[in-house]
Amino acid sequence: MTTHHDLPAHPDLMVWGYLDATTPPVLTVESGDTVSVKTVPAGGGPFVNPNAGAVPPEFAKILAELPQKGTHILTGPIYVRGAEPGDTLQIDILDIRVWMEWGFVAIIPNKGTIPDDFDLTEIIHPVIDTEAATVTLPWGTKLKLDPFFGVISTAPPPHWGRLDTAVPRAFGGNMDNKELRAGTTLYLPVFTEGALFYTGDGHGVQGDGEVCITALETGLEGTFRLTVRKDLRYKMPFAETATHLISIGLDEDLDDAAKQAVREMVAHICARTNLAPSQAYMLCSLIGDLHVTQTVDGNKGVHMMMPKSAL
Repeated sequence: MTTHHDLPAHPDLMVWGYLDATTPPVLTVESGDTVSVKTVPAGGGPFVNPNAGAVPPEFAKILAELPQKGTHILTGPIYVRGAEPGDTLQIDILDIRVWMEWGFVAIIPNKGTIPDDFDLTEIIHPVIDTEAATVTLPWGTKLKLDPFFGVISTAPPPHWGRLDTAVPRAFGGNMDNKELRAGTTLYLPVFTEGALFYTGDGHGVQGDGEVCITALETGLEGTFRLTVRKDLRYKMPFAETATHLISIGLDEDLDDAAKQAVREMVAHICARTNLAPSQAYMLCSLIGDLHVTQTVDGNKGVHMMMPKSAL
């Protein structure tokens, strides 16, 4: 029998700005259990809605009590019994919804894809209609919400020490991949006992690229099923939906991130079919779509979408 767990938005259940394999877990679950988490936006200070009445009490408490050591406020870590280094953590993203009535979008000096063009600080606080699942920008444009968690992660290898959350790596982290929405399954390598699952950095909507440095940063509630896979030995994040395989490349150089995404997809196609690597490579060229995930997180991201119908 599996068990469901709930983690509210509370400073005792969160870390601000780092991933660390030595952080004590806030919850221990069995493989196959489900967990619902309530998260708050990244940042703090000037990014918070200046209208004090708009700041939910739990967010205000987190801002007041949680020590800030970086950018992203994450829930976790969650210890998954049975997970050992070399295993893979299967993360079924069962549900995501926006719970806050505003978010922020910001331009920050020396950040973003074209920082020399926008050497300024500018912050907006768009209004969210959670019932209609829309957001209205200050100049009147209305967009449909398409929420996902920017950060989904296992803990880094213990010998790497404490890492800032900004840069995505083999353990996942700040991938900012909008394909990781409800209905997607993400696979992450396990580098330490218990896997130590973290999530946060809720995005209400984001385009591939996240070019100005932020998405619509807001509060999300999400439900995940966490399953230890000892039959999979993945070295990099990988995802799939009912219709597509999704390989993920991460590197400081966008070309090298693209190469990694292609190599990962070739390997996964070969593992699932009788195709030779050269045939899988040709199939990627015919029907695999490369997307620039993000260009702003230190390690840039590229992901390939491969329809399962082609396998």
